[in-house]
Order: sequence, then structure tokens, then C-alpha cells
Amino acid sequence: MTKRGRAHEDTGAAQRVAEEPWYLPQGNEMEIARVAHSCGMPLLLKGPTGCGKTRFMLRLAWDLGLPIVTVSCHDDLSTGDLVGRYLIKGGDAVWVDGPLTTAVRAGAICYLDEIVEARKDTTVVIHPLADERRELPIEKRGELLRAPPGFLLAVSFNPGYQSVLKDLKASTRQRFVALEFRFPPKELEERIVVHESGVDTGTARLLVRLGSMTRSLKDSGLTEGASPRLLVHAGKLMTGGIAPRAACRAAVTEALTDDPELQKAIDELAASLF
Repeated sequence: MTKRGRAHEDTGAAQRVAEEPWYLPQGNEMEIARVAHSCGMPLLLKGPTGCGKTRFMLRLAWDLGLPIVTVSCHDDLSTGDLVGRYLIKGGDAVWVDGPLTTAVRAGAICYLDEIVEARKDTTVVIHPLADERRELPIEKRGELLRAPPGFLLAVSFNPGYQSVLKDLKASTRQRFVALEFRFPPKELEERIVVHESGVDTGTARLLVRLGSMTRSLKDSGLTEGASPRLLVHAGKLMTGGIAPRAACRAAVTEALTDDPELQKAIDELAASLF
């Protein structure tokens, strides 16, 4: 049998972005991110769902010429899931790198999406990577990885879903350069909907107006209004031949809530526009 720790595998190589992602900046967020990367500082992206955080990271990876590893965080995400673990393969104990270790070894971007969904004891593992040490201790192998200059750690979360139990501790968030992503201004959002869905400018203007109207329903019990992503989905359905009201029902109303009263309210908003 191979001695424990001799054999080694990766869970999957960091991937390069195949095609240039289309991203419409809202401000100087791309410039800040590039400078932060050049200084070895990690990024914290905060903002509502569907407002462009993931697209921003893909564009940043493209611009920097770096591969990217994306991890969708969840309640059961363990330290082993991120760093790696030993597995028995063919009678041998084989170390398999987790996505975080893979990214560090490759000098890639590691993007931890919705970091607050991970367990608190799991997120602590990123602390030495997110400060001036830029190190990843792999205790099970007795190994200390030092991140190469190209490596970038980025995390994201949605402040709208914060609670006492799901929030970033100060000891974590104060290690990062923070970028806030909001719903884009009307003119930019219209351009996004036109480009991403293929609808005409007039239809995009109505969809953006619908999105703005749903966001005003937060005071009526709606957790979050329609994101640009949902408006693009509705536009794509319309481009594919679905009637506007049916498209809005499927892509916006049903996606936002199961509450009958709120659904009725959103449908009425759509009917007032289409």
C-alpha cells in the first residue's frame, strides 16, 4: 500500500473562462479589484441576488488572465470540502485537493459564493489566506502552502439575507477589500436587459420598470424584488415567443414568491405594463 500522504490528486483543475464575459461596470469596481489583486488583497462582494457579482468575477478572471475556481457555499460545507481529504482508492490512501487548495496551487482565483451559508468553523480556514500571510495550512498533510502572487481569494454574500446566525464576523470581513453591488441605475439596467435577452429597447424599459415596482414591495413582505437576472429571464421568454404577461408570471412572479397575495400584486403590476 502507498504510504499515507504519498499519493496526491486534484478534485479538478482550475478553469479558464472560455469566452470574454460581457459586463457593464456601474462604477470603478473593476479598477479597485485589479489594484487589490496586484496588492495581494482579497475581495468581498456584497449585494442582492442576481445583480452581477458572479459575472463580475468571471470578467475579472478574464481580464487578469487567471483560471477561476467557484464554490457555492452551503450549510454542510466542511473544511475538508474546501481544503481536501484522504480517500481510499485501489487500496491506497490518496490525498485529494479541495477547490481552495487547487486554486492556491494553481495561482488562480478562488470565489466562495454566499460565504455566510458555510459553517463558521469552515470559514475560519480562509483567515491566513486573507491577511498578509497568504498561507493555507493543510494540517492533515503537515503542509503549509504559500499563495503565489497570482492567487486571489474572493467571497460574496447578500446582506439582505443577513441574520444574527448568518453574518460575517468582524474578524473575517475586516480582512477584505469590500465592493458593494446594487441594482443598476435604470439606464444601465435597460442596456443589460437588451443585451442579455434580445428584447427591444421599449420592452426592456417596461421590464426594468416592473423590476423597480417589485422592489418597492419589500415593505409589503416580499423578501427581495426582481433582480436584473429575472428581468433577463422574462425577456428571453418573450424573445422566444411567450406572451409578455405569461413570461413575467413564470420568470418574475413565481420566482419571487409563493404567497398568493404577493403573487396577485406582482401579476397586477405586470398587467399594468404589458
